[in-house]
Amino acid sequence: MRSFPIRPCCVLVVVLIAGCGGDSTTTAPGSGFTTVGSPSQPPDGTLGNKLVFPADNAWNRNVANDPVDPGSAAMVASCGSSASLHPDFGTVYNGAPNGIPYVVVHSGQPTIPVSFDYADESDPGPYPVPLDAPIEGGSASTGDRHVIVVDVDAWKLYELYDAHPGSSSWTAGSGAVFNLNSDSLRPAGWTSADAAGLPIFPGLVRYDEVAAGSIAHALRMTCPRTQKGYVSPARHQAGSSTDPTLPPMGARFRLKASVDVSGFSPQVQVILIAMKKYGLFLADNGSAFYVSGAPDSRWSDDDLHNLSKLHGSDFEVVRMGVVSGP
Repeated sequence: MRSFPIRPCCVLVVVLIAGCGGDSTTTAPGSGFTTVGSPSQPPDGTLGNKLVFPADNAWNRNVANDPVDPGSAAMVASCGSSASLHPDFGTVYNGAPNGIPYVVVHSGQPTIPVSFDYADESDPGPYPVPLDAPIEGGSASTGDRHVIVVDVDAWKLYELYDAHPGSSSWTAGSGAVFNLNSDSLRPAGWTSADAAGLPIFPGLVRYDEVAAGSIAHALRMTCPRTQKGYVSPARHQAGSSTDPTLPPMGARFRLKASVDVSGFSPQVQVILIAMKKYGLFLADNGSAFYVSGAPDSRWSDDDLHNLSKLHGSDFEVVRMGVVSGP
């Protein structure tokens, strides 16, 4: 869920500008962009040998040896110690692709106007978002309706929350543009297309990375209640209580090193190893230990369901920095 200070869940659409993405995209007839699923995208996890954000960026930092936060046990309990780990992605759910979709477009993709409900905390348009770009949950979704665009020539990421296409423009709740060559954060207190003021795309579990055998970045997760505060790299809060037992936006959860993952399939092990090495950023209010990913027809939903064998108690919170206010 979202908050501005408190908003309903968002839907994200990701557009990747040509040359980046996985090996699972198909070109929509006449659209000029590619949707996740075809061999036209390189199979590596760096989007055509381009790393999403610099190597020293928080998303790409190995935190396997970082100390545990003193408040870890309480924050895990408040999120849900007994809650099952849940893949919030897969093939199809309720007739729509299950997860947060993204597409790839070329630098020549036309830019079109976008108007925002929260314009004071949104990066102004125009954005290179095709009018037929896929929307999280489908075109009739009443959820978050995220839309994401990555321009691989300019190496920029464009993300929209609560996005609705018009005849020649988009309307959205909020929007953010990220320079993928930079470690720059959004202004303090600003939202993005996500409640935490973070980018969404870097935290998605993508089939191309799993198939290649490695996820080398943090993932994205949700908890039912969050603290009225945030820790870097998050820039925005979505809670109503300053209770320190509630995790703030930007808290990084990590699968405990002691958890044995050898009994899982090779693909699921890739996901779990990333959770041990890079962790999961708390990015929104939502169901406990729901992990975000991109839809793909090649996922095995039955295999992904095995993630539910793990629970909140299998995780810990990496030592946090200073919690900033709303």
